[in-house]
Amino acid sequence: MVVKQLSIDIDVRKYLKEIGVDAGGLNIMSAKAQLYIVSIKALKSAGANVLKQDALSIGADLAVPKGTVLATKEFVDCLLIGSKKHLRILSHKELSQPFGLKEVAHQLQIILKTEKPRHCQVMGVINANDDSFFKKSRFRASDAFKKIEEMIDDGAEIIDIGGVSSRPGSKEVTAKEELERVSPILDLLEGSPLLERAMFSIDTYQPSVARYALERGFHIVNDIRGLESDELCKVIAEFDATAIIMHMQGRPESMQDAPHYEDVLDEIYTFFQERISKAHLFGIKDIVLDMGIGFGKSLEDNLTLITHLEHFLRLRKPILVGASRKSLINTIDPSDVSERLGGTLALHLAAAKNGAGILRVHDVKEHVQALKVQKALESI
Repeated sequence: MVVKQLSIDIDVRKYLKEIGVDAGGLNIMSAKAQLYIVSIKALKSAGANVLKQDALSIGADLAVPKGTVLATKEFVDCLLIGSKKHLRILSHKELSQPFGLKEVAHQLQIILKTEKPRHCQVMGVINANDDSFFKKSRFRASDAFKKIEEMIDDGAEIIDIGGVSSRPGSKEVTAKEELERVSPILDLLEGSPLLERAMFSIDTYQPSVARYALERGFHIVNDIRGLESDELCKVIAEFDATAIIMHMQGRPESMQDAPHYEDVLDEIYTFFQERISKAHLFGIKDIVLDMGIGFGKSLEDNLTLITHLEHFLRLRKPILVGASRKSLINTIDPSDVSERLGGTLALHLAAAKNGAGILRVHDVKEHVQALKVQKALESI
């Protein structure tokens, strides 16, 4: 006899098939192997006590504060811990219960329906300005064209081109100046075969710049202001383009001056709900959500968002993460921007594992290779 401990991150269905489990057992067993930890805030104590007993009765558990059984507080925060099977049972059982448990049941059903993307796309970054924080991402027209071709050859599926720096402390520029920076690159790309080999995104919040790019074959508008502008919404809808909605607290000039959230996950989730509704009102159908790593967020905020990306999958939109060479890496391990590739890969691989569908990167080749290796590990 040989006993081996296996990782909880394996493709458990593959192992069940290898030992000869029948088709019916595959679904049952794999549901038991998938663990969930669900945070429930401000649940009535009476509801927590009911949910605790129901969870225990099926082999799951609910962590509650001391004194909950005596209802010393009207509302409590809890952690539900259980398998996929447990959540399925509770999501039906609690529908008939009072004390807020019906809403808990609905939320559990939503969680059970969410799935991580099977493939993570790489978006290559091209900057047409002189003040972006990473010098090697700055290009002029002909050099940019060559770099774009190289990125696509290396595996980039999306190319993101911008003409304004949004690093902390950066200043706004006029739409006219922004267009003067990016138009030489956009003009070179117009009619190019490169437009058929990848999707192209314009990184702007200016309606006139977005229109110029979309008229020349671009399909995506990457808006760091998260569709704040009604005029930009109209342009995106007119061209039936994809909108990338990014969250940013404040403006680049001051966004890193002591950013603060009561609950970063809840507040950004609510922001996305509001902006998705706005997008739909304007007729924008295709939406990507960008957490805005480094945009008005502390180190803890950034790491929390990357760790708990699955929370945002409930919004049923692809998630983009862009932590490439950003200063949060320097906060963890002091380093110049040119020395942050290792930290970038660590953050981005974690993001991909936790539900990101797009990674916005400066180093395309290295990310494509890293994602291939990660996928190979997950298939074991």
